[in-house]
Amino acid sequence: MENTKIEHGTPFTFADSISYQTDGIVSKRIIQKEKGNITLFAFDAGQKLSEHTAPFDALVQVMQGSAEIVIGGNPNQLSAGQSIIMPANIPHAVNANERFIMLLTMIRE
Repeated sequence: MENTKIEHGTPFTFADSISYQTDGIVSKRIIQKEKGNITLFAFDAGQKLSEHTAPFDALVQVMQGSAEIVIGGNPNQLSAGQSIIMPANIPHAVNANERFIMLLTMIRE
């Protein structure tokens, strides 16, 4: 069984902290606070988050693999090491070109 908690004060890598699920998307909360969250996601190839909006800006950091991040109808191809900011209240979607891991940081106002 996968460890569901990241130990504070202990070094780790994001890619080793989450496992892929065949035909699925796995999420793991790294930090959850009143003012914001940091969540790690692992997408299997072909998986997607359909278009939606969020009331706050969100930062996506691709840790492994590649994905298409669509913001306001504009497709953006991101690969490991790249990041993008998804603006508040603008429709966005995530499409996994291949298996990929992303870190999502959302800070509430």
